[in-house]
Amino acid sequence: MSDLEIRPAVIDDVPAIVAMLADDPLGARRESPDDLTPYTAAFERLSRDPNQIQAVAVRADRVVGTLQLTIIPGLSRRGSTRSIIEGVRIHAEERGSGLGTQLIEWAIDESRRQDCQLVQLTSDASRTDARRFYERLGFEASHVGFKLQL
Repeated sequence: MSDLEIRPAVIDDVPAIVAMLADDPLGARRESPDDLTPYTAAFERLSRDPNQIQAVAVRADRVVGTLQLTIIPGLSRRGSTRSIIEGVRIHAEERGSGLGTQLIEWAIDESRRQDCQLVQLTSDASRTDARRFYERLGFEASHVGFKLQL
């Protein structure tokens, strides 16, 4: 896969990112690719934050994968810095190609580069394939997560 580039996203990538976010049963219920206004505003906010990286995987000038990497300095764990991987999506035509592994490995390497001591992520409980994928990459289901919708 030498023709693959993983890079920070730019504003022109937002439509492709949103299309991938909406292209699954969960995303179809919570994303609105017909109105990019909230997404472009969020992207502008992300791009101004040095602890946020919206990354895209590009092949043949086409966005084929994405994730958000958040770097969080903290006091716990002896002042450790951690990263959180969110919003991992692979274009439907690329699933099963190894691209997901490459994208997660990129995020882990970037986390090391940012001096993180821990990489964490969450995955919806209904995504059983994703859980197996992350476990295969060495992630452990070690905590129970909670969310409060505001």
